[in-house]
Amino acid sequence: MKVLTAPQMREMDRRTIEAGIPGLILMENAAMRVVEFLARRYAPLERHRIVVCCGKGNNGGDGLAIARQLRTRFAARVEVVLACEPEELRGDALANWRMLRVCGCPVADELAPEATLIVDALLGTGSAGAPRGRVAELIGAIHAAGQARTVAVDLPSGLGFGGVRAEATVTFAAPKVEHYFGTETERVGELVVAPIGIPESFIEEEPEHWLHLIEARDAGEALGPRASGSHKGTYGHVLIVGGAAGKSGAAAMAGLAALRAGAGLVTVACEGAPPMAPELMTAPLDEPPVEGKTVLAVGPGLGTEPGAAALLGKLLRAPALRVLDADALNLAAAEGLDVNGCILTPHPGEMARLAGLSTAEVQADRLATARAFARERRCTLVLKGHRTLIAFADGTVWINPTGNPGMATGGSGDVLTGLIAGLLAQAPLRPREAVIAAVWLHGRAGDLAAAELGERCLIATDLLRYLPRAMADARV
Repeated sequence: MKVLTAPQMREMDRRTIEAGIPGLILMENAAMRVVEFLARRYAPLERHRIVVCCGKGNNGGDGLAIARQLRTRFAARVEVVLACEPEELRGDALANWRMLRVCGCPVADELAPEATLIVDALLGTGSAGAPRGRVAELIGAIHAAGQARTVAVDLPSGLGFGGVRAEATVTFAAPKVEHYFGTETERVGELVVAPIGIPESFIEEEPEHWLHLIEARDAGEALGPRASGSHKGTYGHVLIVGGAAGKSGAAAMAGLAALRAGAGLVTVACEGAPPMAPELMTAPLDEPPVEGKTVLAVGPGLGTEPGAAALLGKLLRAPALRVLDADALNLAAAEGLDVNGCILTPHPGEMARLAGLSTAEVQADRLATARAFARERRCTLVLKGHRTLIAFADGTVWINPTGNPGMATGGSGDVLTGLIAGLLAQAPLRPREAVIAAVWLHGRAGDLAAAELGERCLIATDLLRYLPRAMADARV
């Protein structure tokens, strides 16, 4: 699924209107989708006192159409609160104001304290900067509305500036960048994407450097059925290189994750025997057996002691697919090693060292940082964190919607490294699909674990317990 910026969405609207579908029809369709969601989620609507807060732009026009439909289709107790004078309305928003007045919908000066359901149609994705004046006052009133449920139209108003906290947001045609990036994305609530008549071909034919949202079906593309005549050699051999003294658990978790992902064979090169799984083969860290391996995953618990950089340089020249994590990333940054063709899995701090930036600069624009680095270094970059990003060398970026704060625990990244390596071993000619699937499955397993164990109690190895269920979800 494509993810659009505000200018891209305006272009989709323009093209659709030029093709023959009037803007007023698009607005009516948008209102219909929101009303249908309200009717499903908050039935029966007749028991609610509904307030629709409307701005003066197209988002407000959507809100006016929503109020009219609630009144005429459901006989709901609904009233409108305008953030502007009616004389300030223009175009389709003005047309919907006139229709609202015809149907006799009440218009109030203030948000009723008795409201049980609020529709936020004050500001859309086209707004910029902090809300001011009457809009800011109404956002404050929505905050103070107590137990009222709030649904946002397209985007919670004032997102990023202490804006509306929505229980759900209904957006149109495609998700928007603002739903996934920023400091307050949790205020979006449940995101519902609804069609309003914009031809799907208009979105799909656009350049590949657009953003994509990973869906379950995307992850499922790397999880096809196994051939009945296959054997362990069919599914590749992963070599995990890491686990310096006192850190063998990191390498072991990566190795076990590769096994759980379906790799035929996994060898862990580390100091001492890795715990946890007798299925893992072992090798010495100073002489990892590279020959015949499908994938090398380097870094979990590797350390940065003398000799580690030379070992990494040697491994980077191996013909196998290479996944770099943790200390391998720090060494690559410090030594200026060539990561062309590698798959890198940094957290923001490691990304900062790789890109020569501060962590704050990385976090300020994760998308631009990831895309630029992947293009310049001709690598695949998995930038971990809230809404993990996968940036490919062609400029395409995928956003992962799965995962939760419970996964902020030691070893979670090692498990991700192993999952990527294990899926790559089975599909070495389809690395893009393997990485996309691994990232989605990692987050989905975390969500399943958190739902049953709670975020606070979640540990990294729990992700492997829930991986089979995550894989089942990905096959839909």
